Parts: sequence; C-alpha cells; structure tokens
Amino acid sequence: MEKEDHQQGEEQEVKICDSSSDGHTVVFLQKGPLVLVCVSSSRQSEQQLRGELLYVYYQIISMLTQASISRIFEHKKNYDLRRLLAGSEKILDGLLNLVDSDPSFLLAAVHCLPLTCSLRDSLSQILQKAITPNLVFSILIAKNQLLTIVQEKTVIEDTRLEPADVHLLLNLIGASSAFQAGEIWTPICLPLFNPDCYFYAYISYLDPPDCTVCLLLLSTDKEAFYAVAECKRKIEEAMVTQKSLSLIAKAQSYSVSQVGVSDLRHFMYKPFDVPDHYRQLSQFTSPEMEAPYSSEEEKMRLLDLYRYMHSRIHSTSRPLKLIYHVAERETLLAWVTSKFELYTCFSPLVTKACAITAITKLLRWIKKEEDRLFIRYPAKYSTTPNPSKSSRGAKSDQQDSTDNGFLSLL
Repeated sequence: MEKEDHQQGEEQEVKICDSSSDGHTVVFLQKGPLVLVCVSSSRQSEQQLRGELLYVYYQIISMLTQASISRIFEHKKNYDLRRLLAGSEKILDGLLNLVDSDPSFLLAAVHCLPLTCSLRDSLSQILQKAITPNLVFSILIAKNQLLTIVQEKTVIEDTRLEPADVHLLLNLIGASSAFQAGEIWTPICLPLFNPDCYFYAYISYLDPPDCTVCLLLLSTDKEAFYAVAECKRKIEEAMVTQKSLSLIAKAQSYSVSQVGVSDLRHFMYKPFDVPDHYRQLSQFTSPEMEAPYSSEEEKMRLLDLYRYMHSRIHSTSRPLKLIYHVAERETLLAWVTSKFELYTCFSPLVTKACAITAITKLLRWIKKEEDRLFIRYPAKYSTTPNPSKSSRGAKSDQQDSTDNGFLSLL
C-alpha cells in the first residue's frame, strides 16, 4: 500500500474513491488546505482507507496544530509544508505501519495490558498522589499497551480523551529511541481534544535499560518541567516501594486457550456497556495471535478478514448486525449489539449454531475477567490550575508553528 499527502489551497473537504482497472483503489481526503491521497491494493473499504488518511492528518496536526497550518496557507497558498515536517518521517512512517498492522485503529479503541484489579488500582493511586497545578493527564504505558490513565477531574467533566489521541501518543513514543535516553519535555497537540493548542508532554521510561514501562505527564504549563519532573520522582519512588515494576514485567497478554472455548482461534471484543461510558476511553481486548496465525503473513491475512467483516458491519449503505462468514481456511462471525462489538475466528467447518454457542461461553469468560482486561473506573485527581491556563490546551492558535520541538529528537 502506498500512502502520501499533498497540499492545495481550497478550504472545502472532498472525498473521492476511484477503483482503477489494475486493482488499486485511490482515495482522496481534503482537510482545510491539505489534500491527502491513498493508493491501496488491499481489500479495505473506502471508509477504512479514509480513516487511515484521517490519522495521517491528525498526526500532522499533533506536530503543528490546525490553527498554525491554516494561518500559514492563508498567507502563502503554495507553501511547501514539508519544510516544517522535516525530521518527522519516522513518525509518519511508524503511523502507517501501525494502521496496517494494529487492530486498535480499525476498532477506534485502546488496548489495555491485562492486569489484576489490585495492581491497576495501586498504579492509579500512585498517579493520583503525584500531581502539580495544570497537570491534565497522567498515563502509564507498558509493552505498547495502556496500563492506566488518570485525568484532571474538571477535564473529564468537560470532555474526554479520544482513542485516536492515545494512538498518536503511542506512535510518537515508539518512533524514536531518543525517548529512552532520559527525560523529554516536548509540545504535543491532541487533535481530537483540541486541534489548535499544545500540551506539554513529559516522557520518561521508568525501567531502563529495558525501556518497556513509559510515563507520560501532560501539562498545560510550558514552564512546568521541574514541577512535573518532581511528580515523576514521586511516582518512581512509590513504584519501587510497592515493587510495581516487577509485577508489570510479569504481566502479559493472554492466550485464546485460556478462554476454554473449543475451535475458537482468535477474537476482538469492544464493550459499549462500560460504567460512565460517555466519558470513558473506548477500549478493546484481544488474545495473542497464535498458530495458525504465527507468521506475519498469516497475521495480516486474518486482520484483512477482520477488516472485511468490519466494513460490512459498518457499511454506510447497508449496515449489518450479525455476519457468519465461511472462508477458505477459517470461519468468522461478527456481531454488534448495543452492549458490544465482537469479531471471532473459528476453525473451518464450524456451524453457525456452534459458533453462537461458543460466543455465549466467550462472553461469560469476558464478563468474569472484565476487571483484569479493562480500565473499568478511570481514576481522577483535582489540581489547582493557574487561572491563566486552560485545560483545553496550553498554547492558543497564536503559537508559532515552528515550535514542534520533538522533531529534533528523531
């Protein structure tokens, strides 16, 4: 698949899909002055490809802000945006690799690392106690999955952090080994939270040299580095006292065999009936891909099947709630209700009746394990923001678009 972006001066948003005779699909997406183009030979739908282009746009916004881009093109219609994006190639390439291989993007949800309820709660409590004025989000990540997230109480009342913003943060962290060198303080825009403002992100690994557990602290105060670094020190001390890092190191994704459902090879489950759902981060759970999906080729083949089922479930012309699909090497069943979205993969020759019976057992297992698989009750804290600062972002659209400091790290 090839994906690239171009710029033009028109302000309207356009969507074009052209299936050419050589089996490639071309999709255009215009967002303000930017036109993004995707050329794909995959089975993905126009809607899915457009979603990937939207992620590329969000990633660009995360570095420059929407307001800065608009202001640039208002003054110079033919400006070459690559001048400001120089050094960001690793970020954009990393994003394109992730959208091709990580189902988090397909499901618009965040994958949590399975943890005992007591450990996740203790990690949340540690973050709750290490606060400073204008701190908005405290996030712990391990093995590219979410451990816990704690938010400023007034922020939760105002809005919520979207999965796409978390995906962009994860991609940023994974884009460069420079973040493993020590403490990083960098501006970052969260496009779905506020596309016109920067937060200031403190990024530090807590377990060098392994560098698998990462702490992100987001503040609205540009001058808060030392105060936020002190929060990190308190978090580190508490985690050492409670031996949290060794417990996190033992945590791992689960095998589908632990579910105890015969003929079930893999599944992806996204709940809707979570407590306080309208303010909570969308999450999903999925076991490790195992034989016969051990190779990269087979993993991609299964993900392509899931994409096909997802496109039919979410078809704009004829959406479906239940699909039973018999493929050459496996049988799949997708089911969407008011409480969940579920995609399952079974061995061949499984009948629809047997698949539904198996799903009933799977749902019982997920219900029993939900406190381990998901963040059920997001923790909160209350800081005392400086009246001059806004929880919606630190720098307004008057920010100089060249202040994308993390590009120098890559």
